[in-house]
Amino acid sequence: MSSPKQLIEGFSRFRERHFSQNDSLFRELVEQGQTPKTLVVACCDARVDPALILDCAPGDLFVIRNVANLVPPAENQGHYHGTSAALEFGVRKLNVEHLIVLGHAHCGGIRALLEGDVQKGDAFISEWMGIADSARERVSREFADAGSAAHHRACEQQAILVSLDNLMTFSWIRLRVEQGTLALHGWYFDIERGELLGYNATERQFEVL
Repeated sequence: MSSPKQLIEGFSRFRERHFSQNDSLFRELVEQGQTPKTLVVACCDARVDPALILDCAPGDLFVIRNVANLVPPAENQGHYHGTSAALEFGVRKLNVEHLIVLGHAHCGGIRALLEGDVQKGDAFISEWMGIADSARERVSREFADAGSAAHHRACEQQAILVSLDNLMTFSWIRLRVEQGTLALHGWYFDIERGELLGYNATERQFEVL
């Protein structure tokens, strides 16, 4: 576990090992701004860092992280919409070409959804995880006889598909997908096996990439 002191020491190592040796890269990022080609919606789970998993350099990814890597359906009711606002910035301002929903094994949010650990008293978590209710319901029907591990894995992957569907409810995402300027991807990181799976829409299943 990293304390603030350890984090500060880590920053010192970053300056020595990365910043000082890649000063031209960081100078370019300042002068030219960020121009990532890929947006990733990932979970805020501390074990799943998209830049680390995908071995990316600063400026490569525009990353949105939230509980269970969920995308809500498009709506504008005057509330605060952090994920939707970040999607809008990445797609409409940065003009990313690829949008990846990156789920993962052993997701705490999905486990809470399946096991009923999401309490009504949780002012924010309960409503947020409701985005994945359709995934839970489908898995409960189709995997009724499966064991707990298979049940969880299926729901983690099904939640990715729910988010992909919800992405298409944003008019400016749908337009770019239909024009061929934006591609959507559903990926799943198996933290135990060290495997990355991608959803094959033709075969309707996740396959090792």
